[in-house]
Amino acid sequence: MGQSQPVSVPMSFKAVLKSIAFLLLLFVMLYVGMYNTDSIAFSFPIASANKIKAPAAIIFFGMFAIGVLAGTMLHGSGGKKGAAKEK
Repeated sequence: MGQSQPVSVPMSFKAVLKSIAFLLLLFVMLYVGMYNTDSIAFSFPIASANKIKAPAAIIFFGMFAIGVLAGTMLHGSGGKKGAAKEK
């Protein structure tokens, strides 16, 4: 008598497309890492005057990770507006 059945919500098509796109980007990073194993000198004078010597795959992954985190922070910045509207 007071028990309700859990409602299953199907995954949205947009979420599936985003997941597929993200997996494709991860595949590209894996592919780049497999074939770029030589060390390179990476220079970014704004952050550091020293050059970073590391395998190309590590530097590519680092740049990819920074981009993903920046995109996540930009995408998730509007969360508090929805809570304010409910009141």
